[in-house]
Amino acid sequence: MTDQGTIWLTQEAYDKLQAELDDLKGPKRQEIIEKIAAARDEGDLKENSGYHAAKDDQGKQEARIRQLEDMLRRAEVGETPPDDGVVEPGMVVTVDFGDGDHEKFLLGARENLSEGDTLDVYSPESAMGAAINGKSKGDTVTYSTPTGKELSVTIVDAEPYRA
Repeated sequence: MTDQGTIWLTQEAYDKLQAELDDLKGPKRQEIIEKIAAARDEGDLKENSGYHAAKDDQGKQEARIRQLEDMLRRAEVGETPPDDGVVEPGMVVTVDFGDGDHEKFLLGARENLSEGDTLDVYSPESAMGAAINGKSKGDTVTYSTPTGKELSVTIVDAEPYRA
């Protein structure tokens, strides 16, 4: 994940990500180091599947550490937005694509979702997210998709996300 701008997070989501980062940089990192050392002691590294598996795990873990550090560096921690019908990060938005087809999603970051919540998430920087941000219930907006197609959506509802 490269530097893409600000990520809106609740304090709870920020704390959860910080705890994950601390765990990955502390006990989990030490655990991987010990697995690699134990596998190295077994001998020939070319044919040592335990060594290669531990190195793969280490690579994935270090990538997650970089991702978390980037997210936390870019995070804007805030309270749940007011229930005033205005679309902003942290709101669950329902839009109508003009054909009666509704879509409900969280405008913000996936990290704000409670564990097990399957709600779709749209970034405020996405084409639709940027178009609807700051708009109110009942507003219709048109935006360009990344492929250049023009789409219009009507904001049916906007309410604060509740975990």
